[in-house]
Amino acid sequence: MAWIRTVDEDDATGIVKEEYDASINRVGRLYNIVKLFSIRPKSMQAFIQLNKIAMYDDSCQLTQTQREMIATVVSKVNQCHY
Repeated sequence: MAWIRTVDEDDATGIVKEEYDASINRVGRLYNIVKLFSIRPKSMQAFIQLNKIAMYDDSCQLTQTQREMIATVVSKVNQCHY
């Protein structure tokens, strides 16, 4: 399994801390996929914004359940354990 350096929650500052805190407030925890971007804060912000649009934007014709199911199937096919 690959090892990727990330910023620990206790060491986070600036943009990374803001995004960590926002993520915890939004979903109740900090997912590893967010931490993967922690050494590139601007990339982290862009990823989070894209995720919000893809998964929560009301202009999408898919329901929230359909979007979550697609994400689940894609993760399973990719053998992702998130």
